[in-house]
Amino acid sequence: MSADVQPFDWHRMFVGDLTPLFMLEIVFRTVVIFAWLLLLLRLSGQRSLTQLGPLELAIVIALGSAAGDPMFYADVPLLHGMLSLALVVGMQHVISRLIVRSETVETLLQGVPLEMVRDGVLDRENMSRANLSQEDVFEYLRRDGVRQLGEVQRAYLEQNGTFSVFKYPHGQVLPGLQVTPPWDLEPPQSIPPAAVPSGPQACRCCGRLLVPESPEVCPCGERERVPAVKDPLDDQIAVSVVLT
Repeated sequence: MSADVQPFDWHRMFVGDLTPLFMLEIVFRTVVIFAWLLLLLRLSGQRSLTQLGPLELAIVIALGSAAGDPMFYADVPLLHGMLSLALVVGMQHVISRLIVRSETVETLLQGVPLEMVRDGVLDRENMSRANLSQEDVFEYLRRDGVRQLGEVQRAYLEQNGTFSVFKYPHGQVLPGLQVTPPWDLEPPQSIPPAAVPSGPQACRCCGRLLVPESPEVCPCGERERVPAVKDPLDDQIAVSVVLT
């Protein structure tokens, strides 16, 4: 802090060293830059903000940085900011064309979809690659109305960060590891190793459906088992009674 700066100088904090009339210039600058940005995005065909991939996220950050300074810094000319915005949007347009024409460029910039669930079993390796925890995957599945993993035939993490879930037909649904209620609220009750099996079981880690004669250690390396249920919201009371 400079020696000549007085702490809690309200005029400096709220108005600054420039005249109050400069606030009108800020209004004008903001309107111009915002309108220019909307025009550029309209011309570029930018996807909606709910479908941001790595490229779009980088574009948003760059646009925010390029648009912010000309809005209220007196020493940044509007034309400089408008040129910067035009260059960012132009580069986005060029890269988008390259992505359409080259699968290699698309894979390099956007990545590839990752399979998160296959036949009711979590793919722990792909979850690690995507930096997703078990609860992260469960949260995505719950948004699609999934109650337990046995309902899921395939689930993919798409390039734009959304989940695509393909469920088994109603008659083919198997028991599985519960997804709801969220484990932070009601975690599944583990089956003691010495307990007599009274129904289907699932690996607590990956959700693999296990039978009594299955090896003690699941192929994913987990030992702990929980009851496999068809509808955890209806079955949880019965499961609690059996385990107690």
